[in-house]
Amino acid sequence: MEDFLILAIGAGVGSAVLAGLLVLLSTRPRRSAGLHAGTPDTVLLFRRGEVVDHTPDARALFDRTVLTGMGWEEVREALVPAFPDLPMVLPDGPARWTSVSVPLAELEAETSGSRLHLRLRYAPDGAASLFRAARINRDYDRLVEMSRHSPDAIWQTDPAGKMTWCNESAERLVAESGKTAPDAAPLDITPPATRSERTTRVSQRTSADKNLWFEVVSRPVDNGWVHYATSIDSLVNAEMAQRNFVQTLTKTFAHLPIGLAVFDRDRQLVLFNPALVDLTHLPVDFLSAKPNLLSFFDHMRENRMMPEPKNYASWRDKLYDVVSAAREDRYCETWNLPSGLTYKITGRPHPDGAVAFLIEDISAEISLTRRFRSELELTQSVLDCFDDSVAVFSRLGVLTFSNSAYRTRWNCDPDSAFAEITIVDATKDWQQACDPSPIWPDLREFVLTLRDRQTWTADLTLKSGGRIRCTVQPVAAGATMVRFSAMAALFDTLGEDSQASETDLPDRKHAVN
Repeated sequence: MEDFLILAIGAGVGSAVLAGLLVLLSTRPRRSAGLHAGTPDTVLLFRRGEVVDHTPDARALFDRTVLTGMGWEEVREALVPAFPDLPMVLPDGPARWTSVSVPLAELEAETSGSRLHLRLRYAPDGAASLFRAARINRDYDRLVEMSRHSPDAIWQTDPAGKMTWCNESAERLVAESGKTAPDAAPLDITPPATRSERTTRVSQRTSADKNLWFEVVSRPVDNGWVHYATSIDSLVNAEMAQRNFVQTLTKTFAHLPIGLAVFDRDRQLVLFNPALVDLTHLPVDFLSAKPNLLSFFDHMRENRMMPEPKNYASWRDKLYDVVSAAREDRYCETWNLPSGLTYKITGRPHPDGAVAFLIEDISAEISLTRRFRSELELTQSVLDCFDDSVAVFSRLGVLTFSNSAYRTRWNCDPDSAFAEITIVDATKDWQQACDPSPIWPDLREFVLTLRDRQTWTADLTLKSGGRIRCTVQPVAAGATMVRFSAMAALFDTLGEDSQASETDLPDRKHAVN
């Protein structure tokens, strides 16, 4: 569409249309008995610098119904596309100009006292020229209508930057800007240094103190430039909103202890936070230069902030596989660094093909986990040395801990069980291995109760022979420890009297103060 607009306002179309009009005018019969009646030429009569009379066909040349009172500037503006040598002021003596773009067209100035006749001559060259002129005239009218009512501002400037033509949108823009000069352009644009197309983004402050943004395409034409201004307010507002959003994210990420590195779809670093600098020890100027993904990991390797691969060249080639995994939200690795630190690297996908890497120092967590695991192993090994069977149940009644003596006595392995072992399951096993005793409901209630509790014991007789003592003791966090102790050693110390009275021991629980 812009090419058609250029054609409409360019000198080429103006010359062609003028040629068509000249053909039409030169072949149109004269019906008026006025000035130069019967002459085949188009004549304008000037007196004191204004048109006072004219041949009837001159109205079609200027596309006006009333020509009386026109000055030389208006006449010259209509004729200069075909006669570029016309002077800026009305000639005061005889002169003749030949058209450089319309063959067989000639303009002649004749003086007679205080009057001046401006005579336009054109020799027709056949029906083909007549037909082509009529067709060009219709195209010209249509293109002028399109350019005049275009929603984008269009205007033409001379080499000095003064506006020589504009459409209605440009006129409104001039009015909104408050400019009063008749040749003032709607937007202040410096002409390009070379005769080549240029795109410029400019802003315009209106009289209502509103800032408007435009993208202006400037194209060279004969004797100046044509400018096309498209409103980009929505685009600029979106860019500003995006910039503010990024700044907000940057301020938020600045306080995070996790390092953040965001790479765009071209694998260029576009966002990072201060924690990334602290964790990777990469220079700020290097990160600010927006390195690509390979350079980023290369510098981390040089700083010994990543594990040394067995074959770094092949790992470097597979780095894009890492990016693909991160884009699918399935990349997560743990790096054990030579310095003893442990980093967790996570890849997360971002919109528009971007990918973010999160670098988290989990050294403290790993150290705490290892220390906790070591303490558990130490506790387990200590309790495994006891002859008593020990089992610990949580406040919800789930078996959380047991020693080897417990697993051997009751023939169970909680670690290999598919489901959690509860106090109900455990008491069923104990009840089946012992003679009837009333303590089992009390034991289950004791484990699951939340009120204050006291340690108590009960003696049990095994169906396989022998007696054991069950000690139920509350421990920390609402848990309960159940300990089973063999009573054979106790019988040996009591002697025969003790053995004779063994059957007199009550099969019930004893409170321990």
